[in-house]
Amino acid sequence: MFGYITVNKEELRLREWKEYHAYYCGLCRALKKEAGNNARLILTYDMTFLILILTGLYEPESKCYQQRCAVHLGQQEKICENKFSFYAADMNILLSYYNLLDDWEDERKVLRRVLAKLLEKPCQKIAKKYPRQNQAILQYLKNLKQCEQNQEKNPDLPAGYTGELLGEIFVWKQDEWKDSLFSMGYHLGKFIYLMDAYEDLEEDKKSGNYNSFSFYFIEKGIKETEREQTCYQILRMIVAEAAKEFERLPILKNSEIIRNILYSGIWMNYERIRQQRVKGITEK
Repeated sequence: MFGYITVNKEELRLREWKEYHAYYCGLCRALKKEAGNNARLILTYDMTFLILILTGLYEPESKCYQQRCAVHLGQQEKICENKFSFYAADMNILLSYYNLLDDWEDERKVLRRVLAKLLEKPCQKIAKKYPRQNQAILQYLKNLKQCEQNQEKNPDLPAGYTGELLGEIFVWKQDEWKDSLFSMGYHLGKFIYLMDAYEDLEEDKKSGNYNSFSFYFIEKGIKETEREQTCYQILRMIVAEAAKEFERLPILKNSEIIRNILYSGIWMNYERIRQQRVKGITEK
């Protein structure tokens, strides 16, 4: 479910890249503080985007400093952290814990169970601190499982459940910005779900696993030659709605980095997958 909301590094200025990476490192350190060193394994770019949005909107006091990083072979790295680094880390832990448990129940992969066990205690603490977000994750997993069991043919339904989940996570508190934040998270959640379905199309076709796009194509009678364009058009409309909500918010700090993500970076994985498919077809 994670990893699609990232930057296009090539189109960022060096200063902007360093700033983005500093918040990413801040999230990494927050994960370690909240759940121990092993929690760094669940670090995602998606939650770094959330930090940028909430930091730009609420403008909290941030602490930026240089520190050696064991992950980067002891190099000095710039780190920026604030209260949203810890909020994003907590959401990262909650999402990862429940997804790991869900994978364990479905596939019985021992490593998933081991990783979930490592996050269990901090997750219990976070669930009490953020009951609304915790309940949203549990409801999401329940709804998604129901869609898979029913072999839901409309991809908008499971994508919408993912959107509702991320919408709740984007809403840090119930204030004047909650509707815009929810809407942005909602559309990005839909994008994440459908990008995951798009990426897994060929693999799911071979394995017989549920894929909402596959059912949609059959239900609507969409030809093989039209499917790529159909996926792109659906994804493009969803991202446009997320970008529209961002532009309504009074965010100035790191706004160019956020625009890089919404207008360019978010498509990096799509283009990679599309190119792989084109190459695969050419080689046949």
